Amino acid sequence: MIYYVALPFVRLDEGLAPGEAVECPHAAVAIRRAAALASAPTNAGAVAFSRSGDPNTGDFDEAVVLRAFGEVPDDIGAQQHDVDREGSTGFP
Repeated sequence: MIYYVALPFVRLDEGLAPGEAVECPHAAVAIRRAAALASAPTNAGAVAFSRSGDPNTGDFDEAVVLRAFGEVPDDIGAQQHDVDREGSTGFP
């Protein structure tokens, strides 16, 4: 099974922290939702990603970042596959 998720990031004194993930029905919706989350004044940025796995066994493949918007942790941006980092400014 493939899951599509939009995940916002918020600024804290210590850096960036993930917000509440939003599961989406397909990749295009996850990308649009991540863009909307990144534009919210309370969020620093957001990513859309997919992840394959079996929830019954707990076995999941690594997440594939579909697109990053705004500020996201550097290690997340490095996982992108042939996708632009729109509006990314990097991280501390």
